Amino acid sequence: MDDDRYAPPADLAARANVTAADEARLRAEADADLDAFWLARAKGLDWEREPTQGYDGSGHPFVTWFADGRLNVAHNCVDRHVDAGRGEKVALSWEGEPGDRVAVTYADLQRRVAQAAHGLTELGVRTGDVVVVYLPVLVETVVVMLACARIGALHSLVFGGFSAEALRFRVTDGRAKVVVTTDGQYRRGKAVPVKENADHAVAGTDVEHVLVVRRTGQDVPWTEGRDVWWHDVVDRQPTTHDAEAFDAETPLFLIYTSGTTGRPKGLVHTMGGYLTQTAWTAWACFDHRDDDVYWCQADLAWVTAHTYEVYGPLANGVTQVLYEGTPDTPHRGRHFEIIARHGVTVYYTAPTLVRTFMTWGTEITDDHDLSSLRLLGSVGEAINPEAWRWLHEHVGGGRAPIVDTWWQSETGAAMVAPLPGTTTLKPGSATRPLPGISVRVVREDGSDADPDEGGLLVVDRPWPAVARTVWGDPDRYVSSYFSKFSERGWYLAGDGARIDDDGYVWLQGRVDDVMNVSGHRLSSIELESALVSHPRVGEAAVIGAPDPTTGQAVVAFVVTRGEGAADEDLTVDLRAHVTRELGPVARPQQVHVVSVLPKTRSGKILRRLLLDLASGREPGDTTSIVDPTALDQARGALRAGEQKRGL
Repeated sequence: MDDDRYAPPADLAARANVTAADEARLRAEADADLDAFWLARAKGLDWEREPTQGYDGSGHPFVTWFADGRLNVAHNCVDRHVDAGRGEKVALSWEGEPGDRVAVTYADLQRRVAQAAHGLTELGVRTGDVVVVYLPVLVETVVVMLACARIGALHSLVFGGFSAEALRFRVTDGRAKVVVTTDGQYRRGKAVPVKENADHAVAGTDVEHVLVVRRTGQDVPWTEGRDVWWHDVVDRQPTTHDAEAFDAETPLFLIYTSGTTGRPKGLVHTMGGYLTQTAWTAWACFDHRDDDVYWCQADLAWVTAHTYEVYGPLANGVTQVLYEGTPDTPHRGRHFEIIARHGVTVYYTAPTLVRTFMTWGTEITDDHDLSSLRLLGSVGEAINPEAWRWLHEHVGGGRAPIVDTWWQSETGAAMVAPLPGTTTLKPGSATRPLPGISVRVVREDGSDADPDEGGLLVVDRPWPAVARTVWGDPDRYVSSYFSKFSERGWYLAGDGARIDDDGYVWLQGRVDDVMNVSGHRLSSIELESALVSHPRVGEAAVIGAPDPTTGQAVVAFVVTRGEGAADEDLTVDLRAHVTRELGPVARPQQVHVVSVLPKTRSGKILRRLLLDLASGREPGDTTSIVDPTALDQARGALRAGEQKRGL
């Protein structure tokens, strides 16, 4: 309920980085002069040449921030802390899934990043080149990200659960010069091969070298001249490196996100604006303190980890935990064991995982001392109130506020989130836009929605961390985010929302054909393309049906072609096929065979009607459907599936 409220604890309200008085002042500053507000936040970084220019929207939506400033991102995340005498402070407390542990101080990190920067340079990487990183959560993953930032190369991280084909797309689209991978990774107690996927992805491309981290020790195929071991190339390099400053608008990284036209979009984030908003929001939202032990448990390939596991915490000199494995290996309380062992003070997680914890029972938390926790965080999708309360009570002990954040790969950093020392919380709401950020909910025609009326979430004021373009496709950047409200200059988030009478934002999920499965954004078009690539599938429609654990589940409807074998199990075959094409995260939970899909006369598949059926609702407007029997078939297939699953 909207009137269920949690005020900040008194001790936090009194000593938070941003108090109630600070918040009022910051909002007034931003409203009076947005440029001056963000230039003041930029002063929190080390600049070789401090910027005097804030926002330039003369080429909107292709904008710049701090264009006359020069800085080095890696220096800001590592060297300046060592220079300030904090070199012996632990930067990374890493745990491997098998139980191995490494503590890396800021001085250690500085030496490792220097060596990796020299190593990449030896392999021919130069400013503006793309380095694809296909690694699990390792210290080396963070090191190579910072090494790329140090020399002005763009890193492009790829989730280790993605298939070789998904990796290959990102390698070829980014025109990568080097791929960094590993021999294998540990997953649920097993050493899983990785190098073979990388080999398939780079075959026939312009990739010059594959740099391989030895993690599991398993034998791997090897291409002489192309493949090189990390320990052979990096470990012998000098441990000092002069960090060159770059213009603030120099690209920092590529991150790929699904889109409604199928092909993933390579979003380009640049150095100065991204790091300014990232460092400040990390400090303000997570109340970073010198004695914190912070843990963002996202995979390093996701933007959550880029912003709030690497660049934000390290820019603020925080000690943080990294964990390689899954939360149920070797037991379901592994995360809480880690929190207790390291004395974690801030834990940032996803609603999907919280709902999974709920199904496992409170014994996974009761068996561990979680009293060190003072803040919790949520990201990836709107957290339902039941999961919010469970997290607050059973993990936070009823005392730790939950920083529920709304933002996207495109926004770069948090946009709507509470300030934990001042914001009254409502379970299920991301609360209010942060100081310097402005959003609104509008109808299709751009008029403001009434309080509690659902509509389209838009950002109506510039912000520094916005992605600057889509790699190699600026027209797609415009059409994806800015065309609908081009005259107003608004950014269309693609999420539905409502805003209550208190100005609190309540997210309502995607309004396009991108679904959110366990925090992973998947495109219906991309999934349908994978299904149709199977020789037995002529057409496919994919929706994200509501799921109590994963948020949304992939449900596919297919029209077959050709003759199947007598022993054919098409459902099993198609689920395995999608896994091979896109990775396990994209595996459909359900596959239903029908003879016709609901379409308009122009051939557009009416996915919203299928979603209505899968959600247990009567379909909405069906006037545009050509063949009404398509809905009857889909309804029957869903019912048959429920009966088969014993529901």
